[in-house]
Amino acid sequence: MHGAHEVLQAIAIVLCVAAVTTVLFQRLRQPVVLGYILAGLVVGPFVPIPLVANPEVVTTLSELGVILLMFSLGLEFSLRKLFSVGLTAGLTAVIQCSIMVWLGFVVGRAFGWTTLESIFTGALIAISSTTIIAKAFDEQGIRGKLRELVVGVLIVEDLIAVLLMATLTAISTGAGLSLKDLSFTTGKLVAFLVGLVAVGLFIIPRAVRAVIKLNRPETTLVASVGICFAVALLAQAFGYSVALGAFLAGSLVAESGEEKVVEHLVQPVRDMFAAIFFVSVGMLINPELIAEHWAAILVLTGVVILGKLVSVTLGAFLTGNSTRTSVQAGMSLAQIGEFSFIIAGLGLSLKATGSFIYPVAVAVSAITTLTTPLLIKKSEPVATWVDRKLPKPLQTFVTLYGTWVEKLRAAPRRETLGAGVRRLIRLLVLDAVLLAALVIGTSLSAGSLASFVEARTGVDEDLSKLIIYGGAVVLAVPFLVGVIGMARRLGATLAEAALPARTDGKLDLAAAPRRVLLVTLQVGIVLLVGIPVVVVTQPFLKGAMGPLVVLAMVGALGVAFWRGATNLHGHVRAGAQVLVAALAAQSHSKEPGAEEHALDHVQGLLPGLGAPASVRLEETSPGAGKTLAEVNLRGLTGATVLAIQRGEESVSVPTAQEVLRPGDVLALTGTCEAVDAAKALLLGTTPVAVEAAAASAESPAPETRAHG
Repeated sequence: MHGAHEVLQAIAIVLCVAAVTTVLFQRLRQPVVLGYILAGLVVGPFVPIPLVANPEVVTTLSELGVILLMFSLGLEFSLRKLFSVGLTAGLTAVIQCSIMVWLGFVVGRAFGWTTLESIFTGALIAISSTTIIAKAFDEQGIRGKLRELVVGVLIVEDLIAVLLMATLTAISTGAGLSLKDLSFTTGKLVAFLVGLVAVGLFIIPRAVRAVIKLNRPETTLVASVGICFAVALLAQAFGYSVALGAFLAGSLVAESGEEKVVEHLVQPVRDMFAAIFFVSVGMLINPELIAEHWAAILVLTGVVILGKLVSVTLGAFLTGNSTRTSVQAGMSLAQIGEFSFIIAGLGLSLKATGSFIYPVAVAVSAITTLTTPLLIKKSEPVATWVDRKLPKPLQTFVTLYGTWVEKLRAAPRRETLGAGVRRLIRLLVLDAVLLAALVIGTSLSAGSLASFVEARTGVDEDLSKLIIYGGAVVLAVPFLVGVIGMARRLGATLAEAALPARTDGKLDLAAAPRRVLLVTLQVGIVLLVGIPVVVVTQPFLKGAMGPLVVLAMVGALGVAFWRGATNLHGHVRAGAQVLVAALAAQSHSKEPGAEEHALDHVQGLLPGLGAPASVRLEETSPGAGKTLAEVNLRGLTGATVLAIQRGEESVSVPTAQEVLRPGDVLALTGTCEAVDAAKALLLGTTPVAVEAAAASAESPAPETRAHG
């Protein structure tokens, strides 16, 4: 037990130094979290400054900070919000986290770290920092679709982080990596989560609403914090981390619908203890360990920035976002923060990792925290550069892909979410689960099976293992074929819903776009299923067999995609001639409103070209007199110009150097939002989408999910 004097002394030193550093960092316009970490370095045992706080007391107090911080994160997470973020953010988060966990594991093994240390490394670099992103977005005035996407991804990442912590706790406290122990720990975890959530949903929301009806803030605060610590203690009693219990407590309280009231009351208490938590993080930084592991810090920093940039961009684009929004989201999420400290601390407390993991995580977080505002600021010009450098077939594809996803979302529910699609998804998941179970089961039981075979048949143990592994490979082939086959069938069903085939026997002009969409959906499904399987099975495999299989499948599909994109580009050039003819006919028409409806019939003729719309440039139009490259229409809006009618002349698929002139009639295509934005950019008007974005910019920013 610590004496009252020791506790008072530790609190005084920590909070006074933290107050000075946080004021300094506020003046420097840097995240205050870095100020707290610096304060921890100052009062820690590794820096020769005569202001040393008792590490044991600070660590004890920091546990309260972890519990309250996770409770606040849970308050911002609810089943309602999970459903509201939609598939776009959810699938992007799953793809990003899966890739980052795998990359972290590979880096850890490359540096000679143990399997558990490598798994923890993957987990701690997978989750981005809400605190840093919220501050940077508020300072730079980021609103609209980009903010919605990034916040949605962060909400899903919260859930993934909690699942990772629960899984890591189960693995680290297991009696060993045997098939029996793994099955038992997994079953115990699932039973605990299901039981706690089921009972908690029945009791906690009702109790919170009843307490709030008393209209006594102090009673609400005491009851809420009491629920938080009670559930955290329950989780610890079952062998899981207090952070997991606190997060679940917060999410259960949020289901009461009164989370804003509770959050407002808890915030001051949370902020104080969260500050102590971040100071305790800084106290664990050993400069000697950082100097010793500088190479790992630099590599992991590069992996975080590049890995998140690529994985988030890929996930966001595959779910229907424009190139610009996808790249900006990737650059916004390229950092790690508070969850990384909690996961690293979990590894230390479970004695699953060496002491070096914590300072390495803090160093990577500090570097990426400093780079995040710059990356967000430069994301728009980088997105423009990426768009301009894409090959022509890909530029055509990225414009039209958004329109296909838009059609898919707008398709009748019976077509996209019917029994057939649900059945294919179940079969796909079943194949993936059985494949993962086969790999893990073979890896864990190969030794005992080989000994059994040797005892019964006299076959050498090494040869027995080869036979067992060979048999497992043979058994795995049907599941691999099943994953590819189900992905193709699911992709074909969704592509057919977005671009229906003709049934009247006439030429199917949507065939080329449908083929490209099919391959794209197949690539996305293979990544969405294959990468998590690789992540789960990688610790049980030797070498790079799992990633090589996924890369081989994606590579084969990539070749098919490139061929389809090339054919699509030719298809669009041919379709542009139809648009030119339609615009020419409109220019000679005397009917009122003919220009506005000139391209209405083209969508039926060329269903793969989205919903083309025409716009006439006037003398006062901002786009008049500029080249398409200077206007940067596709980079800024996602729409593209397929054709231009200029008096008696016409231009089909104009180049970036084409100069726009007053009187030009442009045929635009893209999503409805992109076309509206393109018209606004060309004519200087304000579409509904822009007005909504402006209105949201004037409204107060949403409250963030973490201490900041």
